[in-house]
Amino acid sequence: MPFDFLLPLQFHGIIFTIGWLDVLDILVVAAILYKVYEMLADTRAITLVKGILVLLLVTLICSALNLHAISWLLQKTVTLLFVALPIVFQPELRRGLEHLGQGRFLGPTGLLNDAEGYSVVTELIKAVKQLSHDKTGALLVIEREMGLNDISATGIQIDGLITSDFLLNVFIPNTPLHDGAAVIRGKRLVAAGCLLPLTESHFSTELGTRHRAAIGLSEQCDALIVVVSEETGTISVAENGRIMRHLDLDTLRAILQPVFVQPKTGFKDFVSNWRNKK
Repeated sequence: MPFDFLLPLQFHGIIFTIGWLDVLDILVVAAILYKVYEMLADTRAITLVKGILVLLLVTLICSALNLHAISWLLQKTVTLLFVALPIVFQPELRRGLEHLGQGRFLGPTGLLNDAEGYSVVTELIKAVKQLSHDKTGALLVIEREMGLNDISATGIQIDGLITSDFLLNVFIPNTPLHDGAAVIRGKRLVAAGCLLPLTESHFSTELGTRHRAAIGLSEQCDALIVVVSEETGTISVAENGRIMRHLDLDTLRAILQPVFVQPKTGFKDFVSNWRNKK
């Protein structure tokens, strides 16, 4: 039996009139939707998206069952939600437009180009080295995929370009910003003097408030937190609810670099890696 007789009549004309431009159109839309999902995944916004999708599904079911009163109420609610979406998703929309303006919307989120990434890592290493030498306590929160606007809102908004001198000035002892955390997004210092949640897990009594705050935040999000001890100058890094202590600068660089520098996956790099393996 020919294949076209197996198709419902309403789809027959659609299937056999699809051209290569239609396929390209569908692929572009799919790529954009996937990128939007990637930006929202592992953030608090994804729960709102799921709630909206559930609400839309319930609205369609009620309409199909001719539940007119409930359908009318749900339709009005959905309309109000779409009006409120730009406000609710303002941080995500802003980040998406920034990536679009920088030509990186379809690239990995949260990563800088190589020059910017290496520069930020170098400045961070220089600042941490001096802070450790001077035994100046510091908390550096490096944002990844999960947005930290709720954390940065607890401090002083700065939005300045990251340099070692700038960071050293932020953590000058006995100043309003010294005891809080600095939030870093890309190549910019978003805010300083921020408050972090303390961990409720049991750790060594040697860990002070800074270390417990770093662990506490790492338990709730995917951020990388660098801690400099005020008592000993020890460098530590908290990630995924765990803390690595007594790090040297080379180890710290190895941890920070993948966060800021996009890994090489091009054809030339593939060939180079293949030759090295041989």
